[in-house]
Amino acid sequence: MRRSSRSDEPPVRTPGARLVDETGSASLEFLTVGVLLLVPLVYLVLALGQIQHAVLGVEGAARYAARTIAQAPSHDAGLQAADRALLVAMADAGMERDAALVTIACEPDPGACCTRGGTVTVQVDATVPLPLLPPVLAPDVGIGVPISARAVQPVSAFGGAP
Repeated sequence: MRRSSRSDEPPVRTPGARLVDETGSASLEFLTVGVLLLVPLVYLVLALGQIQHAVLGVEGAARYAARTIAQAPSHDAGLQAADRALLVAMADAGMERDAALVTIACEPDPGACCTRGGTVTVQVDATVPLPLLPPVLAPDVGIGVPISARAVQPVSAFGGAP
């Protein structure tokens, strides 16, 4: 019977061999690199999701505010309906109504948004705070991303105020 060249005894190692032995280090390297890449990636997904949610809310707020003003029977009723539409849309986006700057422009008469054949333009500007960041730079606002939405709605030639 031929004897195997492999022995059941562990090989003899010198003290310097332990320093270059890399047994088990691949899993440690994988975990370290994985965590270092995964944490920023998860934060990026959270931040982009929050920004996209706010963008859709602000866009909807501008669109519905312009639509309610254009369909209102009078200028004051249109502004009240637009304020309610802004409150609902901003609440759906998880933002406060006071966090947005709303600009309403009417053509051809700036004082009457319900002029037949005219247009109503609503611009909504807001700042979306980034998640999990303390307000370091500006205590009242924090670090955020500015977003803006603009909607233009024509007033019907058959509706509105004469």
